[in-house]
Amino acid sequence: MHQSLAFRDPTRPDHHSDNSLFVYCHGSDIAYLLLYVDDIILTTSSDSLRESLMSKLSSEFAMKVLGPLNYFLGIAVNRTSTGLFLSQQRYASEILEKAGMSQCNPVATSGKLCANAGSSCDDPTLYRSLAGALQYLTFTRPDISYAVQQVFLYMHDPRIEHMAAIHRILRYVKGILHYGLHLYRSNISTLLSYTDADWGGCPNTRRSTSGYCVFLGDNLIFRFAKRQPTISKSSAEAEYRGVANVVSETYWIRNLLLELHCPITTATLVYCDNVSAVYLAGNPVHHQRTKHIEIDIHFVREKVKRGDVWVLHVPSR
Repeated sequence: MHQSLAFRDPTRPDHHSDNSLFVYCHGSDIAYLLLYVDDIILTTSSDSLRESLMSKLSSEFAMKVLGPLNYFLGIAVNRTSTGLFLSQQRYASEILEKAGMSQCNPVATSGKLCANAGSSCDDPTLYRSLAGALQYLTFTRPDISYAVQQVFLYMHDPRIEHMAAIHRILRYVKGILHYGLHLYRSNISTLLSYTDADWGGCPNTRRSTSGYCVFLGDNLIFRFAKRQPTISKSSAEAEYRGVANVVSETYWIRNLLLELHCPITTATLVYCDNVSAVYLAGNPVHHQRTKHIEIDIHFVREKVKRGDVWVLHVPSR
C-alpha cells in the first residue's frame, strides 16, 4: 500500500512521531491516513484526491466506505457550525451497564487513595477492566484524568476503597454523560501549555504527581496526570519535573505537526505557578538547593536558550 499510494513510511527516520499515521504530499495535494488495525480515517485537501486514494485502496484491499467521519473507535464525531464535537456518551453508558450502575445517582469525583485501604477487592478482574475502560474515556473527558490516574496506582492489589473510588467516578460520569470535547476552527500557529504538581502528594510513597494540558490554538489536544518516578526534595523540583514533562510532550507535538506540513514557527509557551521552577528553566547556574536534581531534566534550559520554549509564571488561582 505504501508504494502504490506513495505514502510516507512511518518507520523511516523522517517520519516517526506516530507509526499509525501516513502522510501523502505532492505539490498542493496532501492527504492524511490514520490507521488502527482495520479502521481508517482518511482526510485530503480535495475531493478528487480523496476519491483517487479510496479507489486505489479498494483495488488492493476489501474495503467498506462509511462516508463522512461520524464514529471512530468508540468516539462519536458531530459536526457543528464552529467545528467538531467529540463525545463518548455511548461508550460511557456501556461502562455503566458493565458495572451494573446504569441507574446510579450522580456525585462528585473522589480524591487521593491509600494503598492499604481496607480488605482486598472481591473482584480484581472487574476492577482492572473498569479502570482500563475509564482510562480510554479520558480521551474526551479530561476532567476525570486525575481521578482515573489515582485508581490506576492500585491495579496490582485493589482494595474495597479503591473499587468504591471507581464507583464514585462512574457516578460522576453518569451525571454528565452528554459532556465531550469541542474542537474549534482555530489558528494553529500557537502551542500553549499549563503544568502543575503536588509536592509529596502520594500518601504511600511521598512522590509528587504531575499534571499538564496542551492547547493548539483554542483547542485542548492533550492532557496528562501521572505520579513522578522519584521523590522530589523540594516543591521547586517537583514543579520543574512537571515543566520537563510538558516540554518533552510539546516537542513531540511540534514534530508531528511538522510531518503534517503544519509547522509551528513560534515558541511554545509553558505556564507554571512556581516561581523557582520558572527561574530554574532559564538560569544555567547550579545552586546548592538544586544540585541534586537529575541532569536529564535540564534539557528544558537548552530549549529556553534556543528560544523554542518560554517558561512563564501564572498565579495558582
